[in-house]
Amino acid sequence: MVATKIYIVYYSTYGHVEKLAHEIKKGAESVEGVEAKLWQVPEILSEEVLSKLYAPPKSDVPVITPDQLTEADGLVFGFPTRFGMMAAQFKAFMDATGGLWRTQALAGKPAGIFYSTGTQGGGQETTPLTAITQLTHQGMIFVPIGYTFGAGMFEMEQVKGGSPYGSGTFAGDGTRQPTEVELAQAFHQGKYFAGITKKLKSGSA
Repeated sequence: MVATKIYIVYYSTYGHVEKLAHEIKKGAESVEGVEAKLWQVPEILSEEVLSKLYAPPKSDVPVITPDQLTEADGLVFGFPTRFGMMAAQFKAFMDATGGLWRTQALAGKPAGIFYSTGTQGGGQETTPLTAITQLTHQGMIFVPIGYTFGAGMFEMEQVKGGSPYGSGTFAGDGTRQPTEVELAQAFHQGKYFAGITKKLKSGSA
């Protein structure tokens, strides 16, 4: 049987989104018959600007082109937030998918969203909510996690990112790293998304 292929496509400035991406990959690959691959979108800022932002060097995760999105059975998109919406780097990548939009090459593919914000009021819900427009115009099927993470969705004893829209974390001043519960939610998202994608693929076969 042909494996269900999931691409986790992200942009990460300080590494928080990338850490979630790795957990989503692990979760997706915990589902039998699923293969997951990490991809970064192109950087649009110069090295000079990035150095002023104290951004660390990029990892060796390969950079994706818009046309490669069609190879996946399901796509999970991740990005940091800028003023309650996706970062410009990811928006620029989505803007480059005009050819795919014209042919509706991504229509019917399931898609998920994960994200990082600087503060608790920085857009844990507005970021995925506004990002759904990108999926809608492409004809993709948005797959939220809802409250399937169980008790973890009701964690009140510690600061926790994420929402029914998808997994998330808080970066704070950049030094805060994803917590165990945030990483567990990302793993859950990958597993949950992979299960749905696998079902959709087998149902259309």
